[in-house]
Amino acid sequence: MTVTATHTNQTASRLIPVPDWNKHHSWPPLGGLRHLRFHQETNGFKTAFKTVGRRVLVDEREFFRIVDEQNQGGK
Repeated sequence: MTVTATHTNQTASRLIPVPDWNKHHSWPPLGGLRHLRFHQETNGFKTAFKTVGRRVLVDEREFFRIVDEQNQGGK
């Protein structure tokens, strides 16, 4: 199941349930994604995860924005 959210700037970002992540992307594997979620307060990925009830969703666009941002810092 894929859910789409609309942000204030009217751009849609796909929200992917954590267990379904690897149906859409091969990286990171599910264990790595859960590790990022567990340490989200200290690794910069807090804004990439959304919790709705008991379900945890990954904001796809925000996730890869953070990855790109962290890669820029390593240069």
